[in-house]
Amino acid sequence: MTQREKGERFRALHAGDPFVIPNPWDAGSARILAGLGFEALATTSSGFAFTLGKRDGQATLDEIAEHTTAVDAATDLPVSVDLENGYGPSPEDAARAITRAAAAGAVGGSIEDWDRDDGRIYEHARAVERIFAAVEAANALDFPFTLTARAEGMLHGDPNVEDVIERLQAFEAAGADVLYAPGLASVEDIDTVCSAVSRPVNVLARPTLSLDEIVGAGAQRVSVGGALTWTAVEALVEAARAITERGDFSRLGSGSVLDTWPQR
Repeated sequence: MTQREKGERFRALHAGDPFVIPNPWDAGSARILAGLGFEALATTSSGFAFTLGKRDGQATLDEIAEHTTAVDAATDLPVSVDLENGYGPSPEDAARAITRAAAAGAVGGSIEDWDRDDGRIYEHARAVERIFAAVEAANALDFPFTLTARAEGMLHGDPNVEDVIERLQAFEAAGADVLYAPGLASVEDIDTVCSAVSRPVNVLARPTLSLDEIVGAGAQRVSVGGALTWTAVEALVEAARAITERGDFSRLGSGSVLDTWPQR
């Protein structure tokens, strides 16, 4: 499948039935998720950083590009990339991140309004300017690239859903294809946000909400962030702890999970 075909396929998913886009942390997990029947994949910045022995936000754009190429090559599914803040504060940084992700094989990517280096949300005009630059970079590509704009305020001390809506509406006006506020925690907040915008909304899954509840509130796309990574890591810790504390090997897996890998 060509990159254009993947881009068209990914774009079409956002116009069809609501769907779940899981977040693999490496090529192996990507293949397992593809084998389980998911229709698209999205990388996770925290999960990938873990594979490098780093904290979320510490991976470089070069490392992200290499990771994107590996995940894209692992399956025939469309891949969207968590590009954090674009690896720099300027609009040019956001644009460059989109171009690098596309060159690495991605057909989608997200840009957020949280500056990890300075520990702050970009002021409104700068945040919109950065999304506009990312949109221009995406539109300059020769295949459909689905840009997701993220409003991070609810994760960083601002519980006001109206502030999130103001940001998302501005990102929509700037040309973003998908809108995402990962701090939404209730059906009521999801419904309020989805009702206030006209572009597809991505919602971060929570153990306290079912897929039916999230979709029923208006979400078009549901992602899981780094949660699958931490589920796997917790299983690793439990199995290893059983060995070190009790000499118990009963939690070791057989490798039969690899039967879910798609044939290539």
